[in-house]
Amino acid sequence: MSAWTSPEDIRRQLQRHWDSGAILAARLPADGDDGEPLFPLTLRLRRPTARDVTQRFGEVADWVRTLQGGSRDALGYGYIIEFRRQGNRVQGSNELPASLQIPEDQDALRLLRKQQEAARFDALADEILTRQPGLAGWLRRQPLKALEHAAEWPRLLAVLAHFQRRPRPGVYLRQLDIPGVDTKFIEARRGLLASLLDAVLPPAAIDCEASGVRGFNRRYGLREPSPLVRLRLLDPALSLHGLGDLSVPVEQFAAWRPAVERVFITENLTNGLAFPEVPRALVVFGLGYGLESLARMPWLQEVEIHYWGDIDTHGFGILDRLRAYLPRARSLLMDEATLLAHRPLWGEEPLDKRLGHTPTRLTDAELALFTALRDDRLGERVRLEQERIGFGHLEAALPPLQRQGVGDRGHLVPRNNKD
Repeated sequence: MSAWTSPEDIRRQLQRHWDSGAILAARLPADGDDGEPLFPLTLRLRRPTARDVTQRFGEVADWVRTLQGGSRDALGYGYIIEFRRQGNRVQGSNELPASLQIPEDQDALRLLRKQQEAARFDALADEILTRQPGLAGWLRRQPLKALEHAAEWPRLLAVLAHFQRRPRPGVYLRQLDIPGVDTKFIEARRGLLASLLDAVLPPAAIDCEASGVRGFNRRYGLREPSPLVRLRLLDPALSLHGLGDLSVPVEQFAAWRPAVERVFITENLTNGLAFPEVPRALVVFGLGYGLESLARMPWLQEVEIHYWGDIDTHGFGILDRLRAYLPRARSLLMDEATLLAHRPLWGEEPLDKRLGHTPTRLTDAELALFTALRDDRLGERVRLEQERIGFGHLEAALPPLQRQGVGDRGHLVPRNNKD
C-alpha cells in the first residue's frame, strides 16, 4: 500500500482538528489573543520521491488522479492542490502536487460531514455569549464540551446567573432556589460547573484552596455537612439518658466538654464498639487520616490521649500525624512486645501504604520499632493489624493506665529524628 497522502488521509487530518475543537473554535468571534487564524489550513502531504517517479511512474499518475478527484476543483469544496513542476531524467518534466490547503472552514466541515453540528454550535455559542460574555475564552477551549451539553445550557446558565447574583451563598446545595434546576443536576455536573463558575465569578467569590469535585461546595461558598465523630462513653455513669454510643458533629464535639480524664482513639470499628469500660473515659474510633478534625478540640489538650493503631509503618505515620495536633498523645499496644507476642497473626503491609518518610514525633522505642519494620529486619513488610491483637492484651494494658494520674503524662517531647 502506498504511503502517499490519500483523500482519506486528508479526512483523518481534518478529523484530528475537529476532535481538538480547533475547527469549531475558529468559528467564534476573533479575540486579540487568538493568534493566527486556523484557515486557510495547510495539511501535511506525503508525496512521491524522485525515485518513485522514475520507477513507479504509473502509480504516481494514478495517485495524482485520485488526489485530484477528491479536491475542491472536482467536488466544488474541500482541499486545493498546489502543483509544482518537477524534472526527472527518465520521465521528463511533470506537474506534481507540492502542498495541500483547506481554504475555509466550510470546506473542512463538508469533507467531515459536520455542517449540522457546526450550525448547532453557532446557535449555542450565540446564546451563551449573549448571556455570559465572560465564557468566550471557555468556549474557545471547550467547544466540543459545549456541544455535548447542548440541551443542558438553559439550566447551566441559570446556575451561573444565580451564583453571580448571590456569590458564596452560605447555604446547603439543597437550599439553592434556582427555577428549573434541582440539586442532582448540579451534583452530577460539578466538574463542568466549576470550570464555568471559575470563568464568570470574581476572584473574591472563589476559594482557590479548594478544588476538584469534592471541593466544589467550599470553593463556591456552599455549606457542607459537618463530619461526624463516632464515640462511646466508656463510663456508664457518663451516659446521656442511657445513650453511650454516639455520633456527634465535629463542631458540637469540640464545644462539648465531657467529664472524662482519658480519650482513647482507635481506627477499627469493632475495637471501638467492644472497648472495655474505663472510668471517666471515652473512645473515638474510625477517624483514619481525618485526625485533623481533632485540632479543633482544645479540651483534648487537657486529658490523656491514647492512640491504638496497626503496628506497621502506616500506623506509626498516623500516630506521628496525631501528635502534630496532640503532642502528648501516647501509643497503646503499638510496641515490640505486643508485636512479638502475636507472630502467628502477622500479615504483610501493602506496598502502597508503606510510609515513605521517617516520622519526627515518635518516642525512642516507637522509632526503633518503626525503623525495624521499615527496614524489614523482623520480616518482609511485617504488619500486625489492631483487630488481630488478643483482647486479653487490651484488658491487661488498661489497669496500669487507670492507676496513673492525669497529670502523669511521661516524657513525650517530639524529636527531630534522623536516620
